[in-house]
Amino acid sequence: MLRMRGQKGFTLIELLIVIAIIGILAAIAIPMYRAQTVKAKLTEVSNSMSNVASAVGAYYQDEGVWPPNALGDAAAMKTTLGVSVPIGVKYIESGSVAAATGVIQFSVQNTGDTAVDGGTFILTPSVTADGAINWVWTGGGTMPVAYLPKK
Repeated sequence: MLRMRGQKGFTLIELLIVIAIIGILAAIAIPMYRAQTVKAKLTEVSNSMSNVASAVGAYYQDEGVWPPNALGDAAAMKTTLGVSVPIGVKYIESGSVAAATGVIQFSVQNTGDTAVDGGTFILTPSVTADGAINWVWTGGGTMPVAYLPKK
C-alpha cells in the first residue's frame, strides 16, 4: 500500500504574495515615519516659540506695549524677556521678536527634510478688546502647512 506524504512549506506563489504585501506596507510606512520624525523635531522649535510667546505676552501685560527693541538673538531674548532659547544649537537656526509688534519668527535647520530646513515659523499676536492676546501660527510661505502647529 502506498502512502502519500503531506507536503510541508509554502509554494513560490504564496511567498511572492507575502513579499508583495510587505513591500506595499513598507512603501506606506516609511514616508509616514519620516514625516512623524520631522514633526517630532519641529516640536522643539514650536515649544521654544511658545515659551517666548508667553514671555512676550507677560511683557505686554506688564508694560502695555510690545518690546520696543528687536530681539534678534538668544542673549537679547534672555536679557529682555528672561527666557532662554537654544538658537543655533539643534533645530533652531535663528529666532527673533519684532520691535513694537511682538511677532516671533524662528527659522528651522537640521530636521532631515529639505522642504522644512530653512523654513520659517511665525507666531503673530493680536490683542482683543478685553486685553486678551491671541497667537496665530503661520509658515511665512516657506513651511509646508502639514508641519505647522495646530491652532
